[in-house]
Amino acid sequence: MPTNIPPQSQDHQPGVEKLLQPQAEHIRASYKGSGKLEGKKALISGGDSGIGRAAALHFAREGADVAILYLEEHEDAKETIRLIEKEGRKALAIPGNVTSSKVCNDAVAQVVKELGGLDILVNNAGVQIVSEDLTKISDDEWQLHMDTNINGYFYLARAALPHLGEGAAIINTSSINAFAGNKALVAYSTTKAAEMGFTRALALQLAPKKIRVNAVAPGPVWTPLQPASWGPVDPQAVADLGKDGPMGRCGDPSELGPAYVYLASQDASFVTGQTLHVNGGMIING
Repeated sequence: MPTNIPPQSQDHQPGVEKLLQPQAEHIRASYKGSGKLEGKKALISGGDSGIGRAAALHFAREGADVAILYLEEHEDAKETIRLIEKEGRKALAIPGNVTSSKVCNDAVAQVVKELGGLDILVNNAGVQIVSEDLTKISDDEWQLHMDTNINGYFYLARAALPHLGEGAAIINTSSINAFAGNKALVAYSTTKAAEMGFTRALALQLAPKKIRVNAVAPGPVWTPLQPASWGPVDPQAVADLGKDGPMGRCGDPSELGPAYVYLASQDASFVTGQTLHVNGGMIING
């Protein structure tokens, strides 16, 4: 659990794992896989670091082969691949920007070809730009949020759907900000709320096909995106991450991974259109 986080900043999003102080934990040594995802094939956007890496490692420990789609953090991606393979599973890293429908189409095609199919899609790649003043959000910044956080989810789900069969799962990473809002993250909060509408509507559409669609809504979690988004504006805000919550701290990615396993597995066979709130005790209705 991250404690005593010092003020810090990173100069580009989504940030780099090795620059985090302290280092994040992505899977606990005590986590025992039990074959919940044995033989499954998963694709995770933003899977090189943070919550995406945690989902990837938990999936691998549960028996899945895992592909990650990532933007440009090649060293982080390389380390994630190493850790997946250490679990004895096949791993595939695909660089590309989810704002492009062609990139998403090609990524899904590559996963199906190289891993032999697709059973689980995790839409996780995202961007958040801090602004306390709506009038200071540029057209480009607003559009970047829409293109990454909404269009990217749509493009990947659309590309994946023809390859998903009965028992498949789509998991969308939303945020507590979709429900509570954040005055410094208006664009981000807007996209995260849109992801919830996407999750619920798509769940209804795919229920007859026995494909489940759910979301995880994290609270503050110790990932490179935090110092890369909040740091340039206020490094102290990074140090204070999660301190105003009931548990008085932010979460580690390792505390999110099991939620993705649950929603991806048949343990959640009667769960669709729902949201798991992993946020340190913040009460959210929805």
